[in-house]
Amino acid sequence: MAETSHDIRTLNSLIASVIDSVNGYTEAAKDSVSSRFGTLFADRATERRQVAERLRTEVARLGGNPEDDGTALAGAHRVFINLKAAITNRDDKAIVSEVERGEDHLKGKFEDALRDNDLSPSVRVTIEDAFASVRQGHDEISGLKHSLQAAQ
Repeated sequence: MAETSHDIRTLNSLIASVIDSVNGYTEAAKDSVSSRFGTLFADRATERRQVAERLRTEVARLGGNPEDDGTALAGAHRVFINLKAAITNRDDKAIVSEVERGEDHLKGKFEDALRDNDLSPSVRVTIEDAFASVRQGHDEISGLKHSLQAAQ
C-alpha cells in the first residue's frame, strides 16, 4: 500500500476547517435577524456537513482516523470571534461580512491544498469535488455581501 500519511494530514486539515465553517454558519443562522439569511446559513451549514463527511470517508478509505473537530488556528479563531461580535449586535450586514471572511479563509485552505503536488491523484479528485461546493458557497456569500453593500 502506498504511503498515505500526507494525504490524510491534508484531508484532516481541510475537514477541521470545514467544521469551523459549519460552526460559523450554525451560529450565523441562529442569530440572524432576517429569516432569509437564517435559512441560507442553515442550508450552507448542512451542505458543509456533507462536504466534511465526504472528506472523512476518504480519510477512512486511506486507513486514517478522520478529524471530528474544528481548528485552533489563529486565523480561523479570529474570524469566528469577529463573527460572534457581529452576531452579538444582531446586524445582518456585519454577519454576512464576517461569514464571507470565513469563506475566504476556507477557500484559501482548499486552494493551498490543490497546489500541493504531493497529493495522490485520488485525493486530489476528492478535494477538487469538495472545493467545487466550497467555491459555490463562497461565491454565493460574496455576492450577497456585495449586493448588501450596493443597497446602502
